[in-house]
Amino acid sequence: MSNKELEKVYIDLPNHWAIGGESFWATPLGNDLYRIENVPFFAYGLNFLDVVLATSDSDELKPEIRKVVNPSGHRTYRIIFKNETEREKQVELLEALEQHEASYERADAINVAVDIKPSGDHIAVYDQLDEYEQTGFLSFETCEARIEGSFDDLPDEEENA
Repeated sequence: MSNKELEKVYIDLPNHWAIGGESFWATPLGNDLYRIENVPFFAYGLNFLDVVLATSDSDELKPEIRKVVNPSGHRTYRIIFKNETEREKQVELLEALEQHEASYERADAINVAVDIKPSGDHIAVYDQLDEYEQTGFLSFETCEARIEGSFDDLPDEEENA
């Protein structure tokens, strides 16, 4: 598939700890439906190959994801490696997850999104990442929805106090 067949879709993430929004490559399926073609790095409740409804408020704006219409069954975990974890060690740890049908995409030197196929063992991936976290190589999070009907993180408690 070439990039000419893909379009960008967007989500607004005003409460997210790292970023205000995220764009994704997506295959247009017609009727405002799109299939997400990359692993989300910041969104919650959104995964690789999910089919989403996305509409634009104007012709100048990218279509904004409104809801997941057909979940793919993929799962997403996010990793932040500690700065002292060398790249070679990172690759070794990440490649160990492949036996559980997990793959990964890098955002940069320390931020990684892990995709687990529907047939993969997400519990084994979680357990392995938990062990890596306990030994001080990284921190990680699962990426289920934090707020029903939203792809955003929870608002800071301090802002609501």
